Amino acid sequence: MSVRAGILVTGTEVITARISDRNGPWLSERLAALGVEVAHILVVGDRAADLEAGLRFLAADGCDLIVTSGGLGPTADDLTAEVVGRFTGREMVLDEGMEEKIARIIAGFPRRLRFDPEAVRAANRKQAMVPGGAATIDPAGTAPGLVVPGEGGPVVIVLPGPPRELQAMWPEALATPEARSVIDRAEPYRTQTLRMFGIPESEIAKALREIEEQGLELAELEITTCLRRGELEIDVRHRPGADRAREALVEKLAARYERYLYSRDGSTIDEQVAALLRERHRIALAESCTAGLLASRISEPPGASKYLAGGVVAYADDAKHDMLDVPAELLEAHGAVSPEVAEAMADGAIGRFRADVGVGITGIAGPGGGTKSKPVGYVCVCAKLADGPVLARDPVIPGDRGEIRDRACTLALHFLRRLLRGEELPV
Repeated sequence: MSVRAGILVTGTEVITARISDRNGPWLSERLAALGVEVAHILVVGDRAADLEAGLRFLAADGCDLIVTSGGLGPTADDLTAEVVGRFTGREMVLDEGMEEKIARIIAGFPRRLRFDPEAVRAANRKQAMVPGGAATIDPAGTAPGLVVPGEGGPVVIVLPGPPRELQAMWPEALATPEARSVIDRAEPYRTQTLRMFGIPESEIAKALREIEEQGLELAELEITTCLRRGELEIDVRHRPGADRAREALVEKLAARYERYLYSRDGSTIDEQVAALLRERHRIALAESCTAGLLASRISEPPGASKYLAGGVVAYADDAKHDMLDVPAELLEAHGAVSPEVAEAMADGAIGRFRADVGVGITGIAGPGGGTKSKPVGYVCVCAKLADGPVLARDPVIPGDRGEIRDRACTLALHFLRRLLRGEELPV
Protein backbone atom coordinates (compact mmCIF):
# COMPACT_ATOMS: atom_id res chain seq x y z
CA MET A 1 0.00 0.00 0.00
CA SER A 2 1.18 3.54 -0.68
CA VAL A 3 2.30 5.82 2.13
CA ARG A 4 0.24 9.01 2.35
CA ALA A 5 1.44 12.31 3.75
CA GLY A 6 0.03 15.72 4.51
CA ILE A 7 1.91 19.00 4.78
CA LEU A 8 0.69 21.62 7.24
CA VAL A 9 2.13 25.12 6.80
CA THR A 10 1.44 27.50 9.66
CA GLY A 11 1.86 31.26 9.58
CA THR A 12 -0.52 34.19 9.49
CA GLU A 13 1.96 35.94 7.20
CA VAL A 14 1.39 33.16 4.64
CA ILE A 15 -2.40 33.28 4.98
CA THR A 16 -2.36 37.05 4.44
CA ALA A 17 0.02 36.68 1.47
CA ARG A 18 2.74 38.86 2.96
CA ILE A 19 5.05 36.01 2.04
CA SER A 20 4.59 33.08 -0.35
CA ASP A 21 4.77 29.49 0.84
CA ARG A 22 8.01 27.96 -0.41
CA ASN A 23 8.09 25.08 2.05
CA GLY A 24 4.95 23.18 1.01
CA PRO A 25 6.02 22.64 -2.63
CA TRP A 26 9.62 21.89 -1.60
CA LEU A 27 8.54 19.24 0.91
CA SER A 28 6.03 17.76 -1.53
CA GLU A 29 8.72 17.31 -4.17
CA ARG A 30 11.08 15.64 -1.68
CA LEU A 31 8.41 13.29 -0.35
CA ALA A 32 7.30 12.32 -3.85
CA ALA A 33 10.89 11.41 -4.71
CA LEU A 34 10.77 8.96 -1.79
CA GLY A 35 7.57 7.36 -3.08
CA VAL A 36 5.30 9.07 -0.56
CA GLU A 37 1.89 10.15 -1.87
CA VAL A 38 1.30 13.75 -0.79
CA ALA A 39 -2.44 14.13 -0.34
CA HIS A 40 -2.74 17.70 0.93
CA ILE A 41 -0.85 20.92 1.54
CA LEU A 42 -2.80 22.95 4.11
CA VAL A 43 -2.01 26.51 5.20
CA VAL A 44 -3.33 27.77 8.55
CA GLY A 45 -2.73 30.88 10.64
CA ASP A 46 -0.89 31.09 13.94
CA ARG A 47 -3.89 29.91 15.97
CA ALA A 48 -3.83 26.79 18.09
CA ALA A 49 -7.38 25.77 17.18
CA ASP A 50 -6.71 26.03 13.44
CA LEU A 51 -3.43 24.15 13.69
CA GLU A 52 -5.06 21.36 15.67
CA ALA A 53 -7.97 21.20 13.20
CA GLY A 54 -5.48 20.79 10.35
CA LEU A 55 -3.73 17.95 12.15
CA ARG A 56 -7.05 16.20 12.85
CA PHE A 57 -8.15 16.56 9.23
CA LEU A 58 -4.95 15.06 7.84
CA ALA A 59 -5.06 12.17 10.31
CA ALA A 60 -8.72 11.46 9.53
CA ASP A 61 -7.91 11.41 5.82
CA GLY A 62 -5.49 8.53 6.32
CA CYS A 63 -2.14 10.33 6.29
CA ASP A 64 0.64 8.15 7.71
CA LEU A 65 3.00 11.11 7.95
CA ILE A 66 2.41 14.82 8.63
CA VAL A 67 5.10 17.44 8.12
CA THR A 68 4.55 20.84 9.70
CA SER A 69 6.36 24.05 8.77
CA GLY A 70 6.48 27.13 10.97
CA GLY A 71 5.33 28.05 14.45
CA LEU A 72 8.60 27.16 16.18
CA GLY A 73 10.45 29.79 18.16
CA PRO A 74 10.51 31.88 21.30
CA THR A 75 7.44 34.09 20.80
CA ALA A 76 3.89 33.62 22.09
CA ASP A 77 2.48 32.77 18.65
CA ASP A 78 4.97 29.91 18.15
CA LEU A 79 2.56 27.14 19.12
CA THR A 80 3.32 24.17 16.88
CA ALA A 81 5.33 22.03 19.29
CA GLU A 82 2.73 22.41 22.05
CA VAL A 83 -0.20 21.70 19.73
CA VAL A 84 1.50 18.64 18.20
CA GLY A 85 2.24 17.35 21.72
CA ARG A 86 -1.44 17.68 22.64
CA PHE A 87 -2.52 16.11 19.33
CA THR A 88 -0.29 13.06 19.86
CA GLY A 89 -1.21 12.74 23.51
CA ARG A 90 2.26 13.57 24.80
CA GLU A 91 3.12 15.81 27.73
CA MET A 92 5.60 18.63 27.14
CA VAL A 93 8.93 18.13 28.90
CA LEU A 94 12.15 20.13 29.10
CA ASP A 95 15.01 18.78 26.99
CA GLU A 96 17.95 20.10 29.01
CA GLY A 97 20.51 19.08 26.39
CA MET A 98 18.64 21.04 23.71
CA GLU A 99 18.34 24.01 26.07
CA GLU A 100 22.13 24.07 26.37
CA LYS A 101 22.58 23.83 22.59
CA ILE A 102 20.26 26.78 22.01
CA ALA A 103 22.07 28.78 24.70
CA ARG A 104 25.38 28.17 22.95
CA ILE A 105 23.90 29.33 19.64
CA ILE A 106 22.57 32.52 21.23
CA ALA A 107 25.89 33.12 22.98
CA GLY A 108 27.56 33.17 19.57
CA PHE A 109 25.51 36.17 18.46
CA PRO A 110 27.34 39.53 18.39
CA ARG A 111 27.73 41.06 21.84
CA ARG A 112 26.51 44.42 20.55
CA LEU A 113 22.97 42.98 20.31
CA ARG A 114 22.77 43.19 24.16
CA PHE A 115 20.04 40.65 24.85
CA ASP A 116 18.20 40.77 28.17
CA PRO A 117 19.66 37.69 29.96
CA GLU A 118 16.37 36.78 31.65
CA ALA A 119 14.43 37.05 28.39
CA VAL A 120 17.04 34.88 26.65
CA ARG A 121 16.75 32.18 29.32
CA ALA A 122 12.95 32.17 29.02
CA ALA A 123 13.13 31.97 25.21
CA ASN A 124 15.64 29.13 25.36
CA ARG A 125 13.47 27.17 27.77
CA LYS A 126 10.32 27.63 25.64
CA GLN A 127 12.08 26.32 22.53
CA ALA A 128 13.54 23.38 24.46
CA MET A 129 10.09 22.18 25.65
CA VAL A 130 9.30 19.10 23.55
CA PRO A 131 6.64 16.37 23.52
CA GLY A 132 7.81 13.44 25.64
CA GLY A 133 9.36 10.66 23.55
CA ALA A 134 9.94 12.91 20.52
CA ALA A 135 13.21 12.81 18.59
CA THR A 136 14.84 16.25 18.43
CA ILE A 137 16.64 17.76 15.45
CA ASP A 138 19.46 20.21 16.02
CA PRO A 139 18.58 23.77 14.97
CA ALA A 140 19.82 25.40 11.79
CA GLY A 141 18.71 28.68 13.40
CA THR A 142 17.65 28.68 17.03
CA ALA A 143 14.51 26.50 16.88
CA PRO A 144 14.95 22.70 17.10
CA GLY A 145 12.88 20.36 14.98
CA LEU A 146 10.93 17.36 16.21
CA VAL A 147 9.83 13.96 15.01
CA VAL A 148 6.90 12.89 17.15
CA PRO A 149 5.64 9.27 17.07
CA GLY A 150 1.92 8.85 16.73
CA GLU A 151 -0.03 6.75 19.21
CA GLY A 152 -2.05 4.80 16.66
CA GLY A 153 -1.92 7.84 14.37
CA PRO A 154 0.49 9.56 12.00
CA VAL A 155 4.12 10.38 12.74
CA VAL A 156 4.54 14.16 12.82
CA ILE A 157 7.72 15.89 11.63
CA VAL A 158 7.89 19.43 13.02
CA LEU A 159 10.19 21.89 11.20
CA PRO A 160 10.76 25.66 11.36
CA GLY A 161 9.35 28.13 8.85
CA PRO A 162 12.44 29.79 7.31
CA PRO A 163 13.17 27.72 4.16
CA ARG A 164 16.93 27.75 4.71
CA GLU A 165 16.52 26.23 8.16
CA LEU A 166 13.86 23.72 7.11
CA GLN A 167 15.90 22.45 4.17
CA ALA A 168 19.05 22.11 6.26
CA MET A 169 17.22 20.08 8.93
CA TRP A 170 15.26 17.83 6.55
CA PRO A 171 17.94 15.11 6.10
CA GLU A 172 18.34 14.68 9.86
CA ALA A 173 14.58 14.47 10.29
CA LEU A 174 14.35 11.73 7.66
CA ALA A 175 17.16 9.78 9.31
CA THR A 176 15.36 9.37 12.64
CA PRO A 177 13.95 5.89 13.40
CA GLU A 178 10.50 7.43 13.85
CA ALA A 179 10.49 8.86 10.31
CA ARG A 180 12.13 5.79 8.79
CA SER A 181 9.37 3.60 10.22
CA VAL A 182 7.02 5.32 7.76
CA ILE A 183 9.31 6.26 4.86
CA ASP A 184 10.76 2.76 4.51
CA ARG A 185 7.28 1.42 3.70
CA ALA A 186 7.03 3.66 0.65
CA GLU A 187 7.67 2.28 -2.80
CA PRO A 188 9.43 4.93 -4.88
CA TYR A 189 7.82 6.12 -8.08
CA ARG A 190 9.54 6.04 -11.42
CA THR A 191 9.08 9.25 -13.36
CA GLN A 192 9.86 10.53 -16.83
CA THR A 193 9.33 14.15 -17.79
CA LEU A 194 8.77 15.31 -21.37
CA ARG A 195 8.91 18.98 -22.35
CA MET A 196 7.28 20.45 -25.45
CA PHE A 197 7.05 23.94 -26.86
CA GLY A 198 4.43 25.36 -29.19
CA ILE A 199 1.59 22.97 -28.44
CA PRO A 200 -1.52 23.38 -26.22
CA GLU A 201 -2.56 21.10 -23.35
CA SER A 202 -5.78 20.24 -25.17
CA GLU A 203 -3.77 18.57 -27.94
CA ILE A 204 -2.09 16.22 -25.46
CA ALA A 205 -5.41 15.39 -23.81
CA LYS A 206 -6.78 14.40 -27.21
CA ALA A 207 -3.68 12.35 -28.01
CA LEU A 208 -3.91 10.41 -24.74
CA ARG A 209 -7.53 9.50 -25.44
CA GLU A 210 -6.67 8.29 -28.92
CA ILE A 211 -3.61 6.32 -27.76
CA GLU A 212 -5.72 4.54 -25.16
CA GLU A 213 -8.45 3.82 -27.72
CA GLN A 214 -5.76 2.21 -29.91
CA GLY A 215 -5.11 -0.38 -27.20
CA LEU A 216 -2.33 0.96 -24.96
CA GLU A 217 -3.35 0.46 -21.33
CA LEU A 218 -2.62 3.61 -19.35
CA ALA A 219 -4.30 2.70 -16.05
CA GLU A 220 -0.94 2.00 -14.36
CA LEU A 221 0.41 5.40 -15.33
CA GLU A 222 -0.23 8.71 -13.62
CA ILE A 223 0.02 11.36 -16.34
CA THR A 224 -0.03 15.05 -15.49
CA THR A 225 0.39 18.03 -17.79
CA CYS A 226 1.33 21.56 -16.80
CA LEU A 227 1.63 24.68 -18.94
CA ARG A 228 4.54 26.67 -17.53
CA ARG A 229 6.27 29.68 -19.12
CA GLY A 230 4.59 28.88 -22.42
CA GLU A 231 5.93 25.32 -22.40
CA LEU A 232 4.08 22.06 -21.86
CA GLU A 233 5.50 19.78 -19.19
CA ILE A 234 4.28 16.16 -19.17
CA ASP A 235 5.08 13.97 -16.16
CA VAL A 236 4.55 10.22 -16.49
CA ARG A 237 4.76 8.58 -13.05
CA HIS A 238 4.23 5.00 -11.96
CA ARG A 239 5.13 2.34 -9.46
CA PRO A 240 7.63 -0.40 -10.43
CA GLY A 241 6.29 -2.80 -13.04
CA ALA A 242 4.80 -0.32 -15.51
CA ASP A 243 8.02 0.60 -17.34
CA ARG A 244 6.88 -0.91 -20.65
CA ALA A 245 3.64 1.06 -20.64
CA ARG A 246 5.54 4.28 -19.93
CA GLU A 247 8.11 3.61 -22.65
CA ALA A 248 5.38 2.80 -25.19
CA LEU A 249 3.51 5.98 -24.33
CA VAL A 250 6.62 8.13 -24.61
CA GLU A 251 7.44 6.68 -28.04
CA LYS A 252 3.93 7.33 -29.31
CA LEU A 253 3.96 10.93 -28.06
CA ALA A 254 7.44 11.48 -29.50
CA ALA A 255 6.34 10.17 -32.89
CA ARG A 256 3.29 12.45 -32.94
CA TYR A 257 4.98 15.60 -31.72
CA GLU A 258 8.57 15.31 -32.90
CA ARG A 259 8.65 18.97 -33.99
CA TYR A 260 7.56 20.19 -30.57
CA LEU A 261 9.30 17.75 -28.22
CA TYR A 262 12.63 19.12 -27.09
CA SER A 263 13.30 17.15 -23.89
CA ARG A 264 12.75 13.48 -23.02
CA ASP A 265 14.94 13.48 -19.93
CA GLY A 266 13.39 16.41 -18.06
CA SER A 267 16.18 18.86 -18.91
CA THR A 268 14.90 22.43 -19.25
CA ILE A 269 15.38 24.81 -22.14
CA ASP A 270 17.63 26.93 -19.92
CA GLU A 271 19.87 23.92 -19.20
CA GLN A 272 20.04 22.87 -22.84
CA VAL A 273 20.91 26.35 -24.09
CA ALA A 274 23.60 26.68 -21.40
CA ALA A 275 25.12 23.37 -22.52
CA LEU A 276 25.14 24.45 -26.18
CA LEU A 277 26.68 27.83 -25.42
CA ARG A 278 29.27 26.29 -23.12
CA GLU A 279 30.69 24.26 -26.01
CA ARG A 280 32.27 27.13 -27.94
CA HIS A 281 30.10 30.25 -28.08
CA ARG A 282 30.09 33.83 -26.78
CA ILE A 283 26.63 35.40 -26.58
CA ALA A 284 25.48 39.01 -26.31
CA LEU A 285 21.96 40.25 -25.62
CA ALA A 286 19.94 43.34 -26.48
CA GLU A 287 16.66 43.64 -24.59
CA SER A 288 13.94 46.25 -24.59
CA CYS A 289 10.58 45.02 -23.20
CA THR A 290 12.19 42.13 -21.27
CA ALA A 291 14.59 44.55 -19.54
CA GLY A 292 17.29 42.04 -18.63
CA LEU A 293 15.09 39.01 -17.86
CA LEU A 294 16.73 36.96 -20.61
CA ALA A 295 20.18 37.90 -19.31
CA SER A 296 19.07 36.78 -15.85
CA ARG A 297 17.98 33.36 -17.12
CA ILE A 298 21.10 32.82 -19.23
CA SER A 299 23.37 33.86 -16.34
CA GLU A 300 21.63 31.61 -13.79
CA PRO A 301 23.80 28.46 -14.24
CA PRO A 302 27.19 28.45 -12.51
CA GLY A 303 29.97 29.16 -15.01
CA ALA A 304 27.82 31.39 -17.23
CA SER A 305 30.71 33.87 -17.44
CA LYS A 306 32.38 31.46 -19.87
CA TYR A 307 29.82 32.21 -22.57
CA LEU A 308 27.80 35.31 -21.60
CA ALA A 309 29.71 38.36 -22.80
CA GLY A 310 27.14 40.95 -21.74
CA GLY A 311 23.84 42.61 -22.49
CA VAL A 312 22.22 45.98 -23.05
CA VAL A 313 18.79 47.05 -21.80
CA ALA A 314 17.73 49.67 -24.34
CA TYR A 315 14.21 50.94 -23.74
CA ALA A 316 14.37 54.37 -25.37
CA ASP A 317 14.96 54.85 -29.09
CA ASP A 318 18.07 56.93 -28.44
CA ALA A 319 19.47 54.10 -26.26
CA LYS A 320 18.94 51.66 -29.13
CA HIS A 321 20.70 54.06 -31.46
CA ASP A 322 23.55 55.14 -29.16
CA MET A 323 24.33 51.82 -27.45
CA LEU A 324 23.44 49.30 -30.17
CA ASP A 325 23.99 51.30 -33.36
CA VAL A 326 20.41 50.78 -34.53
CA PRO A 327 20.08 53.24 -37.45
CA ALA A 328 17.78 56.18 -36.71
CA GLU A 329 16.19 55.82 -40.14
CA LEU A 330 15.32 52.18 -39.34
CA LEU A 331 13.60 53.25 -36.14
CA GLU A 332 11.77 55.98 -38.01
CA ALA A 333 10.68 53.73 -40.87
CA HIS A 334 9.57 50.63 -38.92
CA GLY A 335 9.16 51.71 -35.30
CA ALA A 336 11.03 50.51 -32.23
CA VAL A 337 8.87 47.39 -32.05
CA SER A 338 9.52 45.68 -35.36
CA PRO A 339 11.36 42.64 -36.73
CA GLU A 340 13.84 44.94 -38.46
CA VAL A 341 14.80 46.68 -35.22
CA ALA A 342 14.99 43.38 -33.30
CA GLU A 343 17.57 42.10 -35.81
CA ALA A 344 19.48 45.36 -35.73
CA MET A 345 19.57 45.12 -31.92
CA ALA A 346 21.02 41.59 -32.17
CA ASP A 347 23.64 42.86 -34.62
CA GLY A 348 24.47 45.73 -32.31
CA ALA A 349 24.94 43.43 -29.32
CA ILE A 350 27.22 41.11 -31.34
CA GLY A 351 29.33 44.06 -32.42
CA ARG A 352 29.52 45.78 -29.04
CA PHE A 353 30.56 42.64 -27.16
CA ARG A 354 32.53 40.94 -29.94
CA ALA A 355 30.27 37.89 -29.68
CA ASP A 356 29.39 35.21 -32.20
CA VAL A 357 25.74 34.85 -31.07
CA GLY A 358 23.26 37.66 -30.47
CA VAL A 359 19.62 38.05 -29.42
CA GLY A 360 17.42 41.10 -29.86
CA ILE A 361 14.01 41.43 -28.16
CA THR A 362 11.60 44.33 -28.47
CA GLY A 363 7.87 44.39 -27.86
CA ILE A 364 4.77 45.84 -26.23
CA ALA A 365 4.30 44.21 -22.83
CA GLY A 366 1.38 46.43 -21.80
CA PRO A 367 -0.95 47.03 -20.25
CA GLY A 368 -0.98 50.13 -22.44
CA GLY A 369 0.82 51.16 -25.60
CA GLY A 370 -0.81 48.77 -28.04
CA THR A 371 -2.29 49.70 -31.42
CA LYS A 372 -4.46 47.87 -33.92
CA SER A 373 -1.44 46.81 -35.98
CA LYS A 374 0.81 46.22 -32.95
CA PRO A 375 -1.37 45.14 -30.02
CA VAL A 376 -0.30 44.48 -26.46
CA GLY A 377 1.67 41.22 -26.51
CA TYR A 378 3.26 41.89 -29.90
CA VAL A 379 6.89 40.87 -29.49
CA CYS A 380 9.75 40.70 -32.00
CA VAL A 381 12.51 38.22 -31.19
CA CYS A 382 15.63 37.64 -33.27
CA ALA A 383 18.48 35.20 -32.59
CA LYS A 384 21.40 35.14 -34.99
CA LEU A 385 24.96 34.03 -35.49
CA ALA A 386 27.60 36.58 -36.43
CA ASP A 387 28.26 34.71 -39.67
CA GLY A 388 24.69 34.97 -40.88
CA PRO A 389 22.08 32.35 -39.86
CA VAL A 390 18.99 33.98 -38.31
CA LEU A 391 15.87 32.70 -36.55
CA ALA A 392 13.20 35.34 -35.95
CA ARG A 393 9.47 35.64 -35.34
CA ASP A 394 7.04 38.37 -34.23
CA PRO A 395 4.10 36.68 -32.48
CA VAL A 396 1.39 38.20 -30.30
CA ILE A 397 1.91 36.57 -26.91
CA PRO A 398 -1.15 36.26 -24.63
CA GLY A 399 -1.15 37.14 -20.94
CA ASP A 400 -0.47 40.04 -18.63
CA ARG A 401 2.69 42.14 -18.59
CA GLY A 402 4.70 39.63 -16.54
CA GLU A 403 3.60 36.65 -18.63
CA ILE A 404 4.35 38.40 -21.92
CA ARG A 405 7.87 39.30 -20.81
CA ASP A 406 8.56 35.84 -19.38
CA ARG A 407 7.25 34.01 -22.45
CA ALA A 408 9.23 36.28 -24.75
CA CYS A 409 12.38 35.08 -22.97
CA THR A 410 11.27 31.46 -23.34
CA LEU A 411 10.70 32.04 -27.04
CA ALA A 412 14.20 33.51 -27.38
CA LEU A 413 15.74 30.52 -25.62
CA HIS A 414 14.01 28.12 -28.01
CA PHE A 415 15.26 30.15 -30.97
CA LEU A 416 18.77 29.90 -29.53
CA ARG A 417 18.51 26.14 -29.07
CA ARG A 418 17.48 25.60 -32.67
CA LEU A 419 19.98 28.11 -34.00
CA LEU A 420 22.89 26.48 -32.18
CA ARG A 421 21.76 23.01 -33.28
CA GLY A 422 21.45 24.11 -36.89
CA GLU A 423 17.67 23.55 -36.98
CA GLU A 424 14.87 25.54 -38.54
CA LEU A 425 11.77 26.77 -36.74
CA PRO A 426 8.69 24.54 -37.10
CA VAL A 427 6.14 25.82 -39.57
